[in-house]
Amino acid sequence: MHNKEEKLAAFGRLLDVLDTLREKCPWDRKQTNESLRPNTIEETYELSDALLKGDEQEIMKELGDVLLHVCFYAKIGEEKQAFDIAEVCHKLCDKLIFRHPHVYPPAGSEGTSLETASEVSRQWEQIKQQEKDGNKSVLSGVPASLPTLIKAYRIQDKARNVGFDWEERTQVWQKVKEEIKEFEREVENMEKEKAEAEFGDVLFSLINAARLYKINPDNALERTNQKFIRRFNYLEQKTIKQGRSLTDMTLSEMDEIWEEAKRNE
Repeated sequence: MHNKEEKLAAFGRLLDVLDTLREKCPWDRKQTNESLRPNTIEETYELSDALLKGDEQEIMKELGDVLLHVCFYAKIGEEKQAFDIAEVCHKLCDKLIFRHPHVYPPAGSEGTSLETASEVSRQWEQIKQQEKDGNKSVLSGVPASLPTLIKAYRIQDKARNVGFDWEERTQVWQKVKEEIKEFEREVENMEKEKAEAEFGDVLFSLINAARLYKINPDNALERTNQKFIRRFNYLEQKTIKQGRSLTDMTLSEMDEIWEEAKRNE
């Protein structure tokens, strides 16, 4: 591993390369905040995939891509004389120090002593509320463009940090069962709009259950997605080897190969 000086030199090299590309490369020269934004989202999802796979080399590569975008936006900010990468770093450091009084006690204060991660999270949300102008709500910090499953989790987590939560986590199962019954009732009535609303409530309650039991629902669902893809690919490939088509197979024939895929895992 590299020492601090080597890390700083590497970061400086990245900034130098970006400066050169911005000046001499036609593609890099024409980029704007708006043109980079879709690519940034894509790179973030690619990093997410690598993190779920646990592939360290892939994580390193994707972190580089995300870091490039961070530096690129800072470069554009510098060109507009709005801010530069140093200001980005200082702003972040100031925020981290201010939000961790248990690590960085304010001058003239003995600070606080926090023993658990949940205590730190609660303090973090309280401090964030103090930073705001008084007109923003607890949930205003949840980005509107977040994917809906992650957004639901963050909404619930922020509400928890101000004390709005179940007294006992086992209470959530009664809510889950209640929402499923309401959904079943609306499905039987064949009222699509109401059924959709109730299904949303079912998902929201299940995400709540995951949160209460320390499970990240987005990670959990993506693992299931990947498991389904592996098994379905096995089913498809075996069918092709047999010279057949999935559309010509019966459900029971497909189920037999599906179970074989499960056993092979």
